[in-house]
Amino acid sequence: MEWTGARYADKPTVEVRTWIDAPPDRVWPLVSDIGLMPDLSDELQSVEWLDGAEEPAVGARFLGRNKHRALGEWQTTSHVVECVPGTVFAWAVGTPADPAAVWRFRLEPRDGGTELTQWMQLGPGRSGLSMAIDRMPDKEQKIVFVRLRELECGITATLEKIKERAES
Repeated sequence: MEWTGARYADKPTVEVRTWIDAPPDRVWPLVSDIGLMPDLSDELQSVEWLDGAEEPAVGARFLGRNKHRALGEWQTTSHVVECVPGTVFAWAVGTPADPAAVWRFRLEPRDGGTELTQWMQLGPGRSGLSMAIDRMPDKEQKIVFVRLRELECGITATLEKIKERAES
């Protein structure tokens, strides 16, 4: 990741792609299973559907518990904002109108397999990162850059694990 000088209010994003030697219908169950995500992430510790939901659908909510060496432990409520089986699964962390983050998996058939993209956007709603920026406003751009770089590494690792599972 190259330095962008982005600030939190810019709603900076990170995106990573990989090609998987498996069709989208084999990849979809992996990316849409929120219960699997803690196995694929160092930061996400656990998730559970809320309000009786059992699978992703627009409007469904889930609770996520996270842990980070510098940010500590926290939990969030996410709302599914896009869900097209075999194509896209996205959720907003916090309120959809003012999310702390937005995450998206996109699947596209390509060359007999699947191009899988994971994208995320920081902000514009407040998050733990906002609190760090409040404490050190003169370092905002560096804080945002370091967090985006961490997220890019985490997303890369997640996609590698999904690829391994889908291709096995």
